[in-house]
Amino acid sequence: MKANDGVVTVVKAGGQYQVVIGTHVDKVYDDVLAVGGLSGGGQVADDYEDKENMSLVDRFIDLISGIFTPFLGVMAAAGMIQGLTSAMGSFGWISQNSGTYNILYGTGNAFFYFLPLVLGITAARKFNVNEFVGMAIGGAMVYPKILALYNSKTVLMTLFKGSVLASPIHATFFKIPVILMDYSSTVIPIILAIWFASYVQKLMMKLIPGVVQLFLVPFGVLLITVPVTFLVIGPVATWAADLIAAIIQAVINFSPVVAALLVGGFWQILVMFGVHWGIVAAFYTELSTQGWDQMFLFSVAVCFSQIGVVTAIIFQTKNPKTKAIAVPALISGIFGVTEPAIYGVTLPRKRSFILSCLGGAIGAVPFALGGVKASPWRGWESLPSQW
Repeated sequence: MKANDGVVTVVKAGGQYQVVIGTHVDKVYDDVLAVGGLSGGGQVADDYEDKENMSLVDRFIDLISGIFTPFLGVMAAAGMIQGLTSAMGSFGWISQNSGTYNILYGTGNAFFYFLPLVLGITAARKFNVNEFVGMAIGGAMVYPKILALYNSKTVLMTLFKGSVLASPIHATFFKIPVILMDYSSTVIPIILAIWFASYVQKLMMKLIPGVVQLFLVPFGVLLITVPVTFLVIGPVATWAADLIAAIIQAVINFSPVVAALLVGGFWQILVMFGVHWGIVAAFYTELSTQGWDQMFLFSVAVCFSQIGVVTAIIFQTKNPKTKAIAVPALISGIFGVTEPAIYGVTLPRKRSFILSCLGGAIGAVPFALGGVKASPWRGWESLPSQW
């Protein structure tokens, strides 16, 4: 199998043979459907019993890789456009207030901003949920009016006031307080939402007669999953982010070097789970109160570590398919957009991802030793919330 042209490698894991075929998977998929006479999209449910020999980490990486693989090329392209546009603005080649800059930046940034919507489709395929239902769930998570509620200055109440878990409530759902968060560019919340939706869909299929399943099953899945996502997944992610930020701030007070190792080493993982917003919020708070911040700086080095590992892979590998993914991921990463490098190159190789985390930890230490601080810059107050 490996000797066939177009096959990257064959991996035996968890009782399955996984054939890695690179970026032309969609064409091979269509041929397999035609040759096998498969219908209904050709989806086959994952047999998790066959994966019982895989560790939880391997299962997680397998899941993430499977969800991200279909759009790695587009993600790398969007990252390159976003990075090049930012560079042209920083070098003064085009005005950052011009229509040209905003259109180009929107072209590159839109994919990452609406990532939950894209993941809603691919995660739905992975968990055997209706793809359009998955897209609708992801769309609800980044819906502008819901994001406006999150950014609203109107606070109805504050849960756990005075504690680390203090949570301002901007909206309620049938009088139940909703702890909102910014889901744009996040990964794990939408995957968890689709995973939950898969069980709701199975329940709906059993309860609803076949003659009306076409519209009543999606109706039930959306009606249950979206509120549960905002009422459960959001609060858990928000509280986790607040706790992590509080713990890191306490560690900074004890030892900035230890804090640098923690933030630099785990930053990529925090971003994947969407719990880095607590550190970002603390960054803005420190800038506005004391005029400087140190915590957020510790995350800077990991971008360089990530592209360093990708560069090493490009020079080391003899596989043209790996280079085809790694080169655009490197270009994107140079400009600070490391998602293509993480999900397309280093995370599937596990060891490479660990090396990038170690590099990020080591690279953050000089910031701590040198007492480097970030100061406010003109216009920082007007940055969008997702920054």
